[in-house]
Amino acid sequence: MADAFYKSHQRHPGLFGDKFEESWLHPDLKDLVKAFGGSNASFAEDPTKLAPDLLREEAPQVYSFKCLSPLFLQIFNEEIENFYEITDKYNIPVRRPNSMNKYGVIVNEIGMRPLITSFQQNYLWPLARVLFPSEGSQFDDHHSFIVRYRADEDLGLDMHTDDSDVTFNVCLGHDFVGATLSFCGMFGAVDHRKWVHTYRHEIGRAILHLGSRRHGADDIESGMRANLIVWNHNHEYRNSIDYRRTRRSHVLYQKEEGPPDPVCLSYTHDRDFANFKAVPDSIKEKSTQAWCPPPGKEYDGFKG
Repeated sequence: MADAFYKSHQRHPGLFGDKFEESWLHPDLKDLVKAFGGSNASFAEDPTKLAPDLLREEAPQVYSFKCLSPLFLQIFNEEIENFYEITDKYNIPVRRPNSMNKYGVIVNEIGMRPLITSFQQNYLWPLARVLFPSEGSQFDDHHSFIVRYRADEDLGLDMHTDDSDVTFNVCLGHDFVGATLSFCGMFGAVDHRKWVHTYRHEIGRAILHLGSRRHGADDIESGMRANLIVWNHNHEYRNSIDYRRTRRSHVLYQKEEGPPDPVCLSYTHDRDFANFKAVPDSIKEKSTQAWCPPPGKEYDGFKG
């Protein structure tokens, strides 16, 4: 496996331990965790008021905050770049995060799972349990990976929802133009494919949202953008009736209120994509598993 081979090539061994150092955090995140750690935090009617200067609500249930220190950004980026160089040099196969990202790295599989678990439990969960009481009530596991966008590689990422209960996404760098992140509605809601907000990444700043919110990475125009993404999993929530009825069986899926906003369309998932946009050449000859909207949930006038 890649982690066993890479162990002797690690540049910053501290990144492969089981403690995420406080010095790697931006001071704002330290203060944010303290504000959310109070005994009354879980009962706050408006969690954004617990630390209004530290937490920004980009859209309903989409939050951003300053997260990582310059020191961490430096050593983490150096380590990831070193990993790319070593695996290329020795022709070591690397499993990619998912079928849509061709140039990413699953950091859990190169020896960083303990580090990310420490970060998740000590700094992400205290926020998520307040911001998302059901989905963030506990974190049992995570799928953590790097995505990379460049003009000569992956330009962006098609609209989708995550196999995540709460998604953490932080920009690691570097110099880039474009590559924004567009958010649409919640899975199964009447406005599932209606635009909500477009977020502009800032290096070291993180965004936190539910995995069930449709979103996509808009095409990069120049430069390179790299992000660390943590899909946080809550097994108790996933065993709930509400989760199974919405995310698995479509029982609670609502009829769409109208045609989708163009920015919210997915060429992978949407049955009516070609009615609004040209199908990308890269997928014209590939079989698709378009399912959205489910039969019986189409907006009036739908043509598949």
